Amino acid sequence: MSGEFDDDVEAEQTISINEYLNDVEEKELEADLVLGGDEGKECTYSKGYMKRQAIFSCLTCAPEGNAGVCTACSLTCHDGHEIVELWTKRNFRCDCGNSKFGEFFCKLFPSKDVENAENSYNHNFKGVYCTCNRPYPDPDVEEQVEMIQCCICEDWFHEEHIGLEPSDEIPRDDEGEPVYEDFICKACSAVCSFLSTYPQTIWAAGLRRNAGCNTNKDKDVLEEIPSAGGSGKLENGICSNGSPREDNAIANTSAESVTGGKGVTGESSKKIFDLVQCMNDGGVHTACLFGDNIVADGSISLTKPLFLSKNWRATLCRCKKCLSMYEQKRVSYLIDEEDSIAEYERTAKQKREEKLQQQEGAELTFLNKLGHVEKMEILNGIADMKDEFHNFLQSFDPSKAITSDDVHQIFENLAKKRRRE
Repeated sequence: MSGEFDDDVEAEQTISINEYLNDVEEKELEADLVLGGDEGKECTYSKGYMKRQAIFSCLTCAPEGNAGVCTACSLTCHDGHEIVELWTKRNFRCDCGNSKFGEFFCKLFPSKDVENAENSYNHNFKGVYCTCNRPYPDPDVEEQVEMIQCCICEDWFHEEHIGLEPSDEIPRDDEGEPVYEDFICKACSAVCSFLSTYPQTIWAAGLRRNAGCNTNKDKDVLEEIPSAGGSGKLENGICSNGSPREDNAIANTSAESVTGGKGVTGESSKKIFDLVQCMNDGGVHTACLFGDNIVADGSISLTKPLFLSKNWRATLCRCKKCLSMYEQKRVSYLIDEEDSIAEYERTAKQKREEKLQQQEGAELTFLNKLGHVEKMEILNGIADMKDEFHNFLQSFDPSKAITSDDVHQIFENLAKKRRRE
């Protein structure tokens, strides 16, 4: 019985080389997405207030949580310290070594201003998140759950603490994957009350299973799950017959669901539909199509968490009036493509691919620079290793797992062979 149990444990710990390599590649990709392709070799201070970068808080040097450092400084200057990984922050400049660190100086870029006045800090820098002010990972919780980041305040929230109404839910597809690009928390939704004037296409919505376009004559809207921030259709998955009557009906329905039935009716809905047509046709408008109906004075207040559909930022009006409003509300970054997490990760993937291509090119260059003798030695070494592995596998019991001792023995045999030669 004991032997069978040991075999089961040993089988669970067995992993193939392909599985191991795939796991390593996934972890490297995940790290690149968080770090934005930053290899952590140089302090980013000289780049000024970066639109988005990975930031860390050192509680050893700044226990009050009022400072943040870049990737390179977290690795070089704060190695061995109590570090809080904050993922990414916008419009941030590395604080390492400034007045907040006392007599501690940055090893990579010591000449820094006393303070970075434009940096913003929240309780995340103290290592706590959400309205519950708990750390992540939470030592008092057995199973850690993923958190959602607000694209305005950049705080992180547990799903059960975002303030959803009983009738609302987080937009997900049939497989449970989120179908929204950005999330705005309940507190920040009031700042973005102007979004209630926009057509329903900016709101993310999940579909019921087997839900599709309703072709009944007496129903002109899609069957969909109500979602926080209003219902709506996405570009990837929610279908529409494309009729102006249906699109306009859905736009009216969504606007009422977000604003509580206020604000967007009659001529206003016509302007919203015109804006939808303008955006679909790729047109660029110089005058605001919302006219006086844009919610700039906060007359319609949103007080619920919002989930925005993919590419929703591209639909934001860019007339002078709206640009001024974004400036007043301090949300001008919403119309900057480089601010979004999606764009940040796309850039990181591109940098990763370029780095891998450079590595492959460097390997080929190295081989091409070798003489004939060196190339033959490398090829002979590869052939010897293949033969040794082949001989090992032929004599090895396939019912057993390969251990680290077995691998060490293979390389010991190769070393003995080289010494004999």
